[in-house]
Amino acid sequence: MTPRERWLAVLNRGKPDRIPMDYWATEEVTAKLMKYLGCGTEKALFEHLHIDKVITVGPRYIGPSLPEHTDVFGCRLKEVSYESGVYSECVYHPLAEYKMLDEIKQNYKWPNPDWYDYSEIPAQVSGEEMYPIRGGGSEPFLTYKNLRGQEQAFMDLILNPEIVHFCLDKLFDLCYENTLRIYEQIPGKVMITYVAEDFGSQEDLMYSPAQIREFFILRMKRMMDLAHQAGAFVFFHSDGAVRKIVPDMIEAGIDVLNPIQWRCKGMEREALERDFGDKVIFHGGVDNQHTLAFGSVEEVRQEVIDNLRILGKGGGYILAPCHNIQSVSPPENIVAMYETGYKNG
Repeated sequence: MTPRERWLAVLNRGKPDRIPMDYWATEEVTAKLMKYLGCGTEKALFEHLHIDKVITVGPRYIGPSLPEHTDVFGCRLKEVSYESGVYSECVYHPLAEYKMLDEIKQNYKWPNPDWYDYSEIPAQVSGEEMYPIRGGGSEPFLTYKNLRGQEQAFMDLILNPEIVHFCLDKLFDLCYENTLRIYEQIPGKVMITYVAEDFGSQEDLMYSPAQIREFFILRMKRMMDLAHQAGAFVFFHSDGAVRKIVPDMIEAGIDVLNPIQWRCKGMEREALERDFGDKVIFHGGVDNQHTLAFGSVEEVRQEVIDNLRILGKGGGYILAPCHNIQSVSPPENIVAMYETGYKNG
């Protein structure tokens, strides 16, 4: 099977020739892994490890010129170095100074989907038909936290719900129109659309279920309905301990649950498979906080075998790390993950 056929077989509850394997990692990890394996290109790396990599498509920005290190929302970013790499962090929050909704309405200009050129998208998938195609989607509260600042954004859910509702409507509308225009450029070719929001911490939800239902689920369902109308599968990403809200997300329409951080409270693999294995496809499951980063090669292999046995019961599983593999993870462990998945999947 091709990678696209392999993904589709699992997503449609069919039988693939083997379990598909996805790849999430930082740029530093990819460069280190390519050097370790002697691969000159990312494509060669994916072929060497039998990775069924997803191709992501999107429009090109053509809107008003932006100041250096500033995104389309006016959030200023700074590259912050850690031990062996760099992350881009938001250091200026353009809506943080406002106390009232009317101030935001009067002073802030929201991005426009017309600021993007969608005509280049067909060329992005030309020659890539054998791979899964990802396009569109939403994760608006991530943007809202940058607009307001992390602490203020969380407090707003209780203190300023009218601001949250107004801003999320604006952000979801932008995501909806962006996704619709992507679908229109390549009808029927987008296979996966991410409808994401990080609801979980290591121990529990970061918001109450009531807040998730009030602010997010109906808006996310609108995105999910659009994806399904276009023939795409809904890929729901939420880190952490999200067990309490999984039934609501399934009812709303998710098809894939990611990233299965099974060491988080309530995310035990056996229970997830027992209660939801016939309702969603599991994606992820290889722990990059402990096993990939600090475990032995044999511990990585055993975890992959366990995931195949538990999460792959009945066939609804795509093997991948729990999130972006970090540079602390030894190349030997990463290779062991994919080699074991290929051999036993």
